[in-house]
Order: sequence, then structure tokens, then C-alpha cells
Amino acid sequence: MNAPLARRLGTADATAIGLGSMLGAGVFAAFAPAAAAAGTGLLLSLGIAGLIAYCNAASSAQLAAVYPVSGGTYIYGRERLGHWWGFTAGWGFVVGKTASCAAMAMTFAAYTAPGYERPAAIAAVVLLVAVNRAGITRTAALTRVLLAVVLVVLLLVVGLAATAADPARAVTGGGWFPHGAAGVLQAAGLLFFAFAGYARIATLGEEVRDPGRTLPRAILAALALAVVVYAAVAAALLLVLGPDRLAESTAPVAEAVTAAGHGPLAVLARVGAAAASLGALLALIAGVGRTGLAMARHGDLPGSLAAVHPRHHVPHRAELVVGAVVIALVLFADLREAIGFSSFGVLIYYAIANAAAFTQPAEHRRWPRAVPVVGLAGCLVLVVTLPAVSVIAGAAVFAAGLLGRLVLRRRRSSP
Repeated sequence: MNAPLARRLGTADATAIGLGSMLGAGVFAAFAPAAAAAGTGLLLSLGIAGLIAYCNAASSAQLAAVYPVSGGTYIYGRERLGHWWGFTAGWGFVVGKTASCAAMAMTFAAYTAPGYERPAAIAAVVLLVAVNRAGITRTAALTRVLLAVVLVVLLLVVGLAATAADPARAVTGGGWFPHGAAGVLQAAGLLFFAFAGYARIATLGEEVRDPGRTLPRAILAALALAVVVYAAVAAALLLVLGPDRLAESTAPVAEAVTAAGHGPLAVLARVGAAAASLGALLALIAGVGRTGLAMARHGDLPGSLAAVHPRHHVPHRAELVVGAVVIALVLFADLREAIGFSSFGVLIYYAIANAAAFTQPAEHRRWPRAVPVVGLAGCLVLVVTLPAVSVIAGAAVFAAGLLGRLVLRRRRSSP
């Protein structure tokens, strides 16, 4: 029941899983709601989100090198801060990233099956749960294929958009920052949703070879590559669509190609969006399943979720449960609500990761203590500037999780 997972992934595999997660989330889903909040300040928001993501990635890499087991910050919080902090981080990751799964499934459907979004999204979830259950090496292999398709398509899209770039179009009628500093910070919080893919690398700590070396390299490499791609695509979208049109778009990358005068090639953008969303969804299901496995092992989720498939060496029951919850969210949730809710959960997760990294002794620190301090402060600032509905819903779900754990612990300790 509590069998270990197999170490089968190298640096390239782990980097591909993290980068595949980030590209699917950011390029095709997060820029529209971020533009609605920040206007032309979207690029500044991207820089803020990238800086905080770097601090979080550094803290995660530092911790992952010392605790190379499944669970990510759930484990780091337990080891460095205490069991309740670990549970809070794990709960934040599970609920936040389950919402991300729904967002990626809905993004896939918005680009590939307009008018039939929910059935298409559900079909994607079912297919990718099946792939994940076949083994982590198959997950990594499919992710590499999807990632290659995405990078080729994005390179083409940026090139096509450059032919119709107009700097005047990038400024809204309200100026560079139509909603002021609050709008810029809110957009940074929404864009943080796009950068969180490196968390999936840390959750795979039990399945990488030479984790003390592989995990830090893969986490930072995936983040650096994602920042470059995001900046290029964000600039292209602003210069072709402008922030107002971008804010209203449900398929901005495809719309930018059409607006640039290359309408017949918009299908390529849709192919890229489909590949990116599927790659992100694939890695997300793997990451949430493994955090659920770790929490089940420690009694914070039902023990049956700790089961590891005897042949494929994956947490098959946890992944089935993740798939079922994602399907429920697809049926009832909205894409932009899912992004905001996911950002709330993941920012709390990384706040705890930074706090845990701050407590590490000198011999385990690879970066100055100022790095986790900046990361922690940044996460907390971005949390409170998210849309009110995301903050309220997130706080309610966290309260329910913590109360549930308290009740279960008291029942177990009672005679």
C-alpha cells in the first residue's frame, strides 16, 4: 500500500514537465484576465510575478534537494515548520492545482471545440488520467512531444504578430495603468498562476534520479525558459490586440494571428493551445496525485489514496479521485474564477515554502535568506490583491480543510 515510487526521471524530463505545465497555463489562459486588471501595465505585472516566482523557485529547489520525496511543500512544511503548516501547504496545493486542472481542460476546449467546451474538457481529463496511470515515463514522454509542438507554434505566432505590431495600440484609453498599482498587483497575482509549473517538479522528488542535483537544475531551468516565452508572447498580444481587446478575448493567441492578417493560420494557434493545455493538464494531474499520495501516507487524507500501482508505480487511486473532482469543476466552474481560485491556493503554498526555506540551516542554504523573505512577502501581497471572490472562496476552502483535519484528529485521539 505504501510502496515507494520508482526513480526514472532525469533533468531533461523534469524540466520538460515543469515547462510544459507553465506554458499551458500562462500563454493561453492567464493573459486575458491579467490585461483586464492591469491594462498596458501587464508587462510590469509579468515582471513582478516572475521575480516572486524566482524566489519561490529558489526556495523550492533548496528544499527539494534536502527532502527528495513526493509531496513538495507539504513535506517541507511538516519537516521545517510543523504538521499543521505542512497540511495547510498540501491542502493549498491540492485545491489550487485541482482548480488549475479544470482551467487547463476548459482552455483546451475553448480553443478546440467552441460551443462544446464542457464535453471536450471532460474527454481531455479522462484521456490524460489514463495516460498518467500508465506510468511516469509515459507522462514525461508525452509532455516532451506536446512541449515541442507548443514552442514551434508560439515562435510562429510571435513572428506573425510582429508583422502587424503597433506600439500605439498597446496603450488603453485610460493610459498605461488604468487601474493603478492595485490593478498591476492583481494582474501579477493572476499571472502567478502561469508560473507555478515548477511546483510539479518538486512534487516528483521521489521519481527523479540524483534529486539533490536534478531538482534545483530542473526547477530554475524551467522557470527561466518560461519567463522568456511569456515576455515575448505578452508583448506580441499587446502590440497586435491592445489591452482592451486582449482582456475580452477567450482565445487571444488565435485572435492575434487573425488580427495580424493571417486568419488561415489561426488554426495553428489553436493546435498549439490544445497541445499546451493538454501538456499542462497532464503534469498537473501527476503533481496533484503525488501530493495526495504524500498526504494520505501521513494520515491527512484517506489512507486508500496512498496506494501505488504494483506495475506502473503511480498513485493510481489518488489520480482517479483528482480526475473525478476536476470533471465536477468543469461542469460547474468558470475559467476566470478557476484561475483566481488557483492563484490563491498556490500563493499560500509558496508562502509556506519560503517560510520553510528561511528556517534551513546554513549548510543546506544555496541562496541568501533574503530570497525566501522577498518570496514570502511577495506571495502575501499578491494574495490580498486578488479579486475579492477568489480571496473569499479560497479562505472558505482553507477554513473547511483545517476544520476537517482538526475534527479528524480529535476523533482519532478520543477513546
